[in-house]
Amino acid sequence: MATKKPLEFTLDVICYPLLFVFIAWVVFWIETRFKINLNYLGILPQKAEGLRGIFLAPFIHSSLKHLFNNSIPLLVLGSALFYFYRNIRWKIFFLGFLLTGLLTWLIGRPALHIGGSGIVYLLASFLFFKGILSKQYQLTALALVVVFLYGSLLWYLFPIDPKISWEGHLSGFLVGFVLALFFRKNPVENKKFEWEKDSYNEEDDDFMNYFDDDGNFIEMLPEVEEPDDIPTSAKEDETSFKITVNYSYKSSSDTKGTS
Repeated sequence: MATKKPLEFTLDVICYPLLFVFIAWVVFWIETRFKINLNYLGILPQKAEGLRGIFLAPFIHSSLKHLFNNSIPLLVLGSALFYFYRNIRWKIFFLGFLLTGLLTWLIGRPALHIGGSGIVYLLASFLFFKGILSKQYQLTALALVVVFLYGSLLWYLFPIDPKISWEGHLSGFLVGFVLALFFRKNPVENKKFEWEKDSYNEEDDDFMNYFDDDGNFIEMLPEVEEPDDIPTSAKEDETSFKITVNYSYKSSSDTKGTS
């Protein structure tokens, strides 16, 4: 049976979320540079022409503040999706993208709905519920991080501000929850310590040599005694050696002159 490779950071983990945000910034730059308004390309609920907004609305923002507030969570949550769920990330992204826009088109007020916040709620919802349902400590920890960073997003699921598309937020939240239920299979392998593996042998673990039979820590390992059956001469040969120097004497009469 093939074993799963441990998760490693690859360039595509950040590149694709960055590309999504980059496109949104380019669209905003075009609107500002050429003084045009692309809001009419947003989602217009229950209208046939409003269906194009399902694909275009997440890249259109009403202001620089609106764009900036969506860019950071899109990068953070998008990178988390692409890192931890790399075998289903494209399914989650494309299905979530389409279903969030479609649900907004179905339940939204008769107004133009724009911005990438629906995708933000989609990612936050999926990462949270998938982490809880997985019962894996890595993904559960990720779910708690999402709550810590973006728990305040829950307030905007309700119509507290008529200028905010709470329908888009609610759509993304619900779609993320449904996708978390649908993709219940855990794609991340539970990491095991060496001592948890079936192949672990306590005698081969150098660290365990620092504990006695009662589990007490030994500060210094006992010295290994040499066997008594080794001859004395052999021991001396291992630790010392002799140097012999021979001198020869030559009388001055035997020495020839040189010029």
